[in-house]
Amino acid sequence: MTPDGDFVALASRITAWGRELGFDAVGVSDADLAAEEVQLMNWLALGRHGEMDYMARHGARRARPAALVPGTIRVITARLNYWPVRARPAAGVLADSRRGYVARYALGRDYHKVLRKRLATLAQRIEDDAGPFGYRVFTDSAPVLEVALAAKSGLGWRGKHTLLLSREAGSYFFLGEIYTNLPLPVTPAVSAHCGTCSACIAACPTGAIVAPYELDARRCISYLTIELAGSIPEALRPLIGNRVYGCDDCQLACPWNRHAVATTTEDFDVVRNGLDDASLTTLFAWTEDEFLRNTEGSAIRRIGYERWSRNVAVALGNAAPGPQIVAALERRATDPSPLVREHVAWALARQREAAAQPRA
Repeated sequence: MTPDGDFVALASRITAWGRELGFDAVGVSDADLAAEEVQLMNWLALGRHGEMDYMARHGARRARPAALVPGTIRVITARLNYWPVRARPAAGVLADSRRGYVARYALGRDYHKVLRKRLATLAQRIEDDAGPFGYRVFTDSAPVLEVALAAKSGLGWRGKHTLLLSREAGSYFFLGEIYTNLPLPVTPAVSAHCGTCSACIAACPTGAIVAPYELDARRCISYLTIELAGSIPEALRPLIGNRVYGCDDCQLACPWNRHAVATTTEDFDVVRNGLDDASLTTLFAWTEDEFLRNTEGSAIRRIGYERWSRNVAVALGNAAPGPQIVAALERRATDPSPLVREHVAWALARQREAAAQPRA
């Protein structure tokens, strides 16, 4: 094990190794999240986690790293950019109601696999250099307050949309952590730079950002299209537009994302699945086998065919009216899934109502 006097040098080497592995930034924080625990418990008490029961089940453990991994005194956080430069511009897809919009982070390979492999490699390099030590790697896979830890690690600050923001990279990046018992020096936190800007709040289609730094997940399109297993509330369906998996609106509106850095990670390249510019009728015509084949290696596969079909049905209901849209919906009006049938019926009624309106 490295002597105490060498931990500063070790931290410097960790940062260098992280860069060699493709991470865009690496920082270190302590494990004290007492202030964040109060905010978390208040958020849970208000029910803003919706049906994400695992959030309440883990409770305060999420804010106590040493309770999750005994012996943890430091957290190494790494940042990896994902913005796919070759994707069709997001604004263009969102403006075309007959195309399906997929959150930019999900256009490539499942980030869980990519980050976990790199973090495990980084941990192995540390062990090779410093000797055996206690650690555990996380990539959005356990009760971890990753934004709070990344902010304490100096990688950015929590924006008003609750995501991490960086002056150098905006917010289009993934985060991963290594919980460790190594007494590494912590990286200084950076100051916040949102100022009086409220662009993200104004941009949210469903009003999910209920106040600066406060998100009600029950209204968030990412929650509605990914986490929610059942029926999407009818009042929110028209607001979802053509977003079939996740939402980027708060990030697209953020001025700091003018500085966003395109990914250099080939696994996040859009060419893997072509979902940056797909027609809704094509997506809705997929069989379950086609869905599984077309989303192989993608985070999208996690929601399953039924939930995917539900989402596309809602988007078709919001699309500019036309016979092709109606025909696509009618072909699945008797879908085996009650959940899909419900949303198809809603979409058909919405299409027929729109078609009946006199043209200006």
